[in-house]
Amino acid sequence: MIEIVEHGAVRELRLARPPANALSPELIVALAKAVGAAAEEAEQAPGLSERPPRPERLAALVLSGAPGMFSAGLDVPYLLTRDRGGIRDMWHELYSLMRGLASSPLPLVAAITGHSPAGGAVLALYCDVRVMAAGDFRIGLNEVRVGLPMPPVILAAMRRLVGPRLAERLCVSGALLTAAEAERAGLVDEVVPAEQVVERAVAVAAELAALPRAAMAETRRMARADLVALFESGMHQADTEVEGLLDSWFGDEAQDTMRALVERLAKRRAGGG
Repeated sequence: MIEIVEHGAVRELRLARPPANALSPELIVALAKAVGAAAEEAEQAPGLSERPPRPERLAALVLSGAPGMFSAGLDVPYLLTRDRGGIRDMWHELYSLMRGLASSPLPLVAAITGHSPAGGAVLALYCDVRVMAAGDFRIGLNEVRVGLPMPPVILAAMRRLVGPRLAERLCVSGALLTAAEAERAGLVDEVVPAEQVVERAVAVAAELAALPRAAMAETRRMARADLVALFESGMHQADTEVEGLLDSWFGDEAQDTMRALVERLAKRRAGGG
């Protein structure tokens, strides 16, 4: 589910769950483990790892997807088959992943290779830099459009990135932006031709990796402290937020909206569109 590609001091974590890199519980856990393992490896002194020694010490990560599709967000058709306990576990796993991205000691660059709605946009929010493919691709937090309120930690991350007024407008409306619109809004940092997006993201990550390590790491820690603090109130806050999300998830409005969405997707696939 996660393909690992080494680029010297930069490791690319490529989402590989066809056809749309939809976030199943298994993919969420796999990505969290890959991010955590990279952080642990980077903190080990060269030569002490049980793995074969790397020619360059790991210093940055790139998170990428498939051409044309970064991630379609949560795997709603699959998740609709799970009971309240299963959905509770999924949300806790997603919170753990978001926390791992926010607190990673390694700089993270998102190579947004195509469409990135909902959960796909969430992954990008918690990265340091976002490079998006040019073209007819969309990115945004459209949870409201599928009947779900915005989780507080995600709303706060969006507000941090684009400012409070624009975050309110985008999240309340569930708008999906083109790459050019997202760049103007500050949701992504660069837009490059689709065939160059991973290459450019790796180059940005390599630039960060080449900086004096201690100075960069400490400055980055201070700059991202507010993002990490969203998760530092302990499990009680996460439990409270997740229970509220569960009530919404299993409410009539969200269930009806999500099932209608799944039916539309099934008809589109059956029609070849």
